[in-house]
Amino acid sequence: MAKITKSIYRVLFINQGKLYELYARSIYQGELYGFIEVEELLFGERSSVLVNPAEERLQSEFSGVRRTFIPLHYILRIDEVEREGVSKIRPVEGGDNITPFPQPVLPPGGGPVKN
Repeated sequence: MAKITKSIYRVLFINQGKLYELYARSIYQGELYGFIEVEELLFGERSSVLVNPAEERLQSEFSGVRRTFIPLHYILRIDEVEREGVSKIRPVEGGDNITPFPQPVLPPGGGPVKN
């Protein structure tokens, strides 16, 4: 009998000037316009020998979260991967003192911009 495996996704997005790398089992565009829904966040197995402070920080930040909504324009990349890696937070290279200004997906009024 064939083994059924669920997909694992790596999500790279910017949050508060830092690059977040998370792993999840379910990603989709849901009912909330302009957001990607990320469910079933995955964190590495805990062992008493090896402790990863970055992953511990992410796990505590997302503890109790069943689903997170990430603004579409903050997502850099979504990859389907073979196995889960280490979740981490990294500084954004080259942009230490510049933070992107959030922009709406559509201009006010919902139509094309008139000149």
